[in-house]
Amino acid sequence: MPDFYDALETRAPETREREQFSQLPDLIARAMSASGWAEQLTGIDPKFVTSRAALAGLPVLRKSDLKERQQGKPPLGGYAVTAPGRLKRLLMSPGPIFEPEDWWNSARALFAAGFRPGDIVHNAFAYHLTPGGFILEAGAHALGCTVIPGGVGNTEQQVEAIAHLKPAGYTGTPDFLKILLDAAEKTGKDVSSIKRGLVSGAALPSSLRAHLADRGVAVLQSYATAELGVIAYETPALEGMVVNETVIVEIVRPGTGDPVAEGEVGEVVVTSFNADYPMIRFATGDLSAALAGCSPCGRTNMRIKGWMGRADQTTKVKGMFVHPGQIAEIAKRHPEIGRVRLCVTREAEQDVMTLAAECAACPSGLEDAVAASLQSVTKLKGRVTLVAPGTLPNDGKIIADERSIG
Repeated sequence: MPDFYDALETRAPETREREQFSQLPDLIARAMSASGWAEQLTGIDPKFVTSRAALAGLPVLRKSDLKERQQGKPPLGGYAVTAPGRLKRLLMSPGPIFEPEDWWNSARALFAAGFRPGDIVHNAFAYHLTPGGFILEAGAHALGCTVIPGGVGNTEQQVEAIAHLKPAGYTGTPDFLKILLDAAEKTGKDVSSIKRGLVSGAALPSSLRAHLADRGVAVLQSYATAELGVIAYETPALEGMVVNETVIVEIVRPGTGDPVAEGEVGEVVVTSFNADYPMIRFATGDLSAALAGCSPCGRTNMRIKGWMGRADQTTKVKGMFVHPGQIAEIAKRHPEIGRVRLCVTREAEQDVMTLAAECAACPSGLEDAVAASLQSVTKLKGRVTLVAPGTLPNDGKIIADERSIG
């Protein structure tokens, strides 16, 4: 049984980088044939975008912006290169798809989780208007598997189907897999054919992973979105998630498009090589961090820690919205400071902002200067505290709202 889906997974990292960035100018040029991307990338010459540094100079597209533009120019905001009328489906999340190709590139993740051609797969992701069910089904078909389209709910009926059709594996949320196993145990149905699972869409605590393993099901996770498909996936090594071969992942400081150092927690920004619905620097709103080195499983692509929370930490202070991008702007104005965090608390029934900033060598007057920038950028007064480097946690949090609710 082969260990890898294809030779791309074991390319030398420098070879992958060279090959992906040699393809990037054509991808961007194709994207710019669509009106939405032409507007988004105004002034960009695709032929010069051949490195990570050049890619980092392009604007990010945030999910909120995509939604707004789709509302203004339905159905897809002018971001689909292929005309919407030529797509097989239009879904709510959003996500046009083609069949039977692996449009969302999930086959690689399924393979890493142990699925093989000829397997029967019970797919418990939702099909109605949302893309989850189709994302995994398309990949299973591309891998040569047969799919039971279980969808969500109807637990007893799904247990009946599993007991009768004997699928080798499960795709869906991890908690629903436990629900199915519990229901089968209660009713005396034999669902022991399920030996493996690829789960997503919900947290997989180590306790739940161990519980499922004790019941005979080895599960791995994938990280996917409707716009991008599978971004990264676990392998049997269980050391982070390996980035898919069909995307370029950057980790950037929340609220900006600026890449952070390896190991620093930041927002996941993805460029996808999708000829029909390309995404150039799409900001997912999710936090993660890049891991050093290659996976022990032998796959050589970049690894990320997995989902570590949400990057959009916008909060309201004294009736004014304060955004992560504003706090990042303050840091840019003062190169002497490093990692920053704005804490919002309550004192004497009033909102209070305190900006903590790491600083190795703090010149006289820096604290007052940063406070002036805080007021200038946010239009709100706040305190500034300078702290030693390494004091603030590496969790990607730029705004910490510590006010009690209720």
